[in-house]
Amino acid sequence: MITAHSATASAPAVPPLEFDDRLLGAPSVYLTPAERPSLAEARKWCKTLVTTHYENFHVAAFVLPSALRPNFHSVYAFCRTSDDLGDEVADTATATRLLSTWRAMLQQCFLQPERSRHPVYVALQPTIAQCNLPIEPFDNLISAFEQDQVYTHHESLETLESYSRYSANPVGRLVLMLCGYHSEERLRLSDEICTGLQLANFYQDIVEDRARGRRYIPADAMRRFHVSDEQLVARHFDANVRAMMEFLVADARARLNRGARLADLVAADLASSLRLFVNGGNAILDAIAAQGYDTLRSRPVVTKAAKLKLLAGAVSGKLLGTFRSSAKPGSAAARSESGKDGAP
Repeated sequence: MITAHSATASAPAVPPLEFDDRLLGAPSVYLTPAERPSLAEARKWCKTLVTTHYENFHVAAFVLPSALRPNFHSVYAFCRTSDDLGDEVADTATATRLLSTWRAMLQQCFLQPERSRHPVYVALQPTIAQCNLPIEPFDNLISAFEQDQVYTHHESLETLESYSRYSANPVGRLVLMLCGYHSEERLRLSDEICTGLQLANFYQDIVEDRARGRRYIPADAMRRFHVSDEQLVARHFDANVRAMMEFLVADARARLNRGARLADLVAADLASSLRLFVNGGNAILDAIAAQGYDTLRSRPVVTKAAKLKLLAGAVSGKLLGTFRSSAKPGSAAARSESGKDGAP
């Protein structure tokens, strides 16, 4: 396992990694600058990216512990850049090339950080060092986006679980590690939340994903409930599709609810964020159920009232966590290392 400590402590020095890091063919916002930015400039770039391009980030960032936000900016910027290098380019060949270069840049960030020029990797370096982050979650995310280029139809819930292990679960694990939590129990519960949330999004976006040539409805479930590919393409909803969607929604909900216990094993300010993600996933599943499980007719949406309720719950949880923190000695990080995270 490569970590910031193991990379810097190793000897002799690693020979320079030589490759073209300009990311030619990527959306212009992601092109590597000619000159290495300062840490302040890199952090500003990451914050601007995630707060101006992705509306859900505003709520997530607000309910996260304030000390965590600069590190979260850099990690989230890595995730978004990786995703867009795979999805927002001209063709599969370009995406594959860009993701391969992005992986080389990741390895350089860990092995030769002084040579990194991209704002994401400059901003990530203190985050990696301070939080002792391993390279594996980052590398797994790149692998997931590479997989998207060639593997577009899933055969079973097991293959979806495997895909989530690379595409969704690393994000939750990184957030836990940023907060000082490394125990296997917490990481496993985080995986349940992340997989459940990703499945909820897949089941919400069946039509949109089909338009992009992807099918995240598992083939084994389709066979079990006698639903064909042609039926999904034609958007023909019947009792078989309903039964299949009820089954898949129940499975995703069970994962979210199994993972919900994680909120009881972390400091209160992080717990409010985790509850927001769990409740948000359940809100998507509720929206699917509310329209009779017919996600072929239209995309289920979480109503504005439901969103406000989720936000109110997250904010009240954050305020309660702040009150409790001020009433007790020690910071959230100190509590995680001493009491709440006995096996970091």
